Amino acid sequence: MTHLSISPSLEIPFEEFEFTYARSGGPGGQNVNKVNSKVILRWPVSTSASLPEEVRERFLTKYASRLTSEGELIVTSQRYRDQARNLEDCLEKLRIMLTAAAERPTARKKTKISRATKQRRAESKRKASDKKQQRRTLQSFD
Repeated sequence: MTHLSISPSLEIPFEEFEFTYARSGGPGGQNVNKVNSKVILRWPVSTSASLPEEVRERFLTKYASRLTSEGELIVTSQRYRDQARNLEDCLEKLRIMLTAAAERPTARKKTKISRATKQRRAESKRKASDKKQQRRTLQSFD
């Protein structure tokens, strides 16, 4: 596997990614202090040549809080005890993010409120007003 495939038209080569490994937290027995199973994926989204411009813009706006000041995305995984599965988990997380950013948002169609809906609303407001009017006590000035 030499690239991350998101869709038939969108693929990102592994050369753009930088993988680093660290010791994972949590349970793991004696291995936890010896094995670097945590995977940290760094990807410069803002300078990626393989990302179409419109997808890049949507990605940068949607995941702005997950980017560094240099425009680099950091994805980590320490779910599993072995490095290979954590690497696959990182790539799957990135694939999900890119799939969400690659979808074009559908334009909202403006709709008009129907006359019957307006009449029902006005009638219910009238009924509520009448109910409150009936609760009032008459003030008499003797």
